[in-house]
Amino acid sequence: MLDELRELYQEVILDHGKNPRNFRAMDNATHKAAGRNPLCGDQLVVYLAVDEDGKVADASFLGKGCAISMASASMMTEMVHGKTPEDAERLFENFHTLCTTDHTPDAPEGLEDEVEKLEVLSGVRQFPSRVKCATLSWHTMDAAIKGEEEISTE
Repeated sequence: MLDELRELYQEVILDHGKNPRNFRAMDNATHKAAGRNPLCGDQLVVYLAVDEDGKVADASFLGKGCAISMASASMMTEMVHGKTPEDAERLFENFHTLCTTDHTPDAPEGLEDEVEKLEVLSGVRQFPSRVKCATLSWHTMDAAIKGEEEISTE
């Protein structure tokens, strides 16, 4: 069973890495930040459009990087769509915990499905140099929400 689950996880990462969702610039972004991971060479820009109801109406990214970085950014843009910036930040905090500790945090109320989907990337914690690849887009999204223009994983 564990091998089947690992294979499914690899398929999801490869699919998002090869065919990233929401890979485009956004002209109407209300929030935007650039992120880079100097150790791996990953670079990206995250765009968010927060509507008058205070929800992420659109999320996208542009950049280049390894499959894990691209897959994580692709999944992130799908998951924050329709969420408030506060919910997006709670997802980020949960995801960061998944990737950096052996602890599986309780998913915030209403975000259980998204957190479960993010577990596919939690295996990076076994490879510390890959954690920054997986979390770069999330750090960048968090920076965009906070009004920061740039972030680095240095």
